[in-house]
Amino acid sequence: MEMRMTDQQPTLRVRDIGSFHVGGHMVRLEGLPARVRVSTAGGPVHPIDPNGEVMAGQMYVQYVCLAEPKSPVPLLMWHGGGMTGVNWETTPDGRPGWQMFFLRAGFDTYVSDAVERGRASWAPFPQVYPEAPYFRTAKEVWEEVFRFGPVGSWHTDPARRRTHSGLRFPAAEVEAFLCQSVPRWSCNDVATQRAYDALLRRFDDGVVILTHSQGGNFGMTAALHAPERARAVISLEPSGAPDPERTDARLVKDVPHLFLWGDYLDQHPFWLKSRTASERWRDSLRDAGCAVTWIDLPAIGIHGNSHALMSDDNSDVVAGLVLDWMRRQL
Repeated sequence: MEMRMTDQQPTLRVRDIGSFHVGGHMVRLEGLPARVRVSTAGGPVHPIDPNGEVMAGQMYVQYVCLAEPKSPVPLLMWHGGGMTGVNWETTPDGRPGWQMFFLRAGFDTYVSDAVERGRASWAPFPQVYPEAPYFRTAKEVWEEVFRFGPVGSWHTDPARRRTHSGLRFPAAEVEAFLCQSVPRWSCNDVATQRAYDALLRRFDDGVVILTHSQGGNFGMTAALHAPERARAVISLEPSGAPDPERTDARLVKDVPHLFLWGDYLDQHPFWLKSRTASERWRDSLRDAGCAVTWIDLPAIGIHGNSHALMSDDNSDVVAGLVLDWMRRQL
């Protein structure tokens, strides 16, 4: 199979494209009232009994395997909170995403939609999930989590929005980025970690784990659970990390770790509070003898990056830093 590029890149030779689900279990619903449904316009009224078995807790994984991969191990790409694997596929302004970047670099890619997200589907609440989902607002995206602008800078009128000076995110396409957001629950961390751990067990020869934001803690923990399979762990602005007082970093002393951070973090309380967990885990890893690389992009002269590092207009530059690091580790 050959995939033609639209930006003068050479043809990408692909051996296989597909997907699978990891995990999931049958849950029985009981005591729900009967309903009726019209399946399609003009169709008959169909009685529905919502009681019975449904699947819950599964994760979706999409893979692209090259005809002649250059990397000895595949790249697993794990998204952040309230998002899905689409973050890695194409940027909001239509440029090829990091999945294509690393395919071109010779990596087979496995892009996940974690438990409860995207094509993994989700389960009823409160019958299965004991709480209602959270939906991230545009203001939270703009002013807090993704750091597109300072506090008070979001507005429904695009002409009245303010960005950080020098912002690399294509702010004119923020609506397209907001379309990538999905509901999330705060009660499914155990199920999500279980699914990621099960995914690693499929790869006897090892993998590189690339994570973003909330995915960071899952990735670092998965490496702790299977250090023999984690060839490297890359954490883009992780929002959490293992607790060194409860976790033995020596388990992953032979697994190199890369932490990478963008700009404007000191202007957003969410990140001032969140980054400390990664700093503690970094120090614990180093004390254990682990090879840790910690990159603050502004400190090396790369300014203006938001939390959406894979969507910023210099995303290929940032991906290049990650690629160079991986080549030194593998």
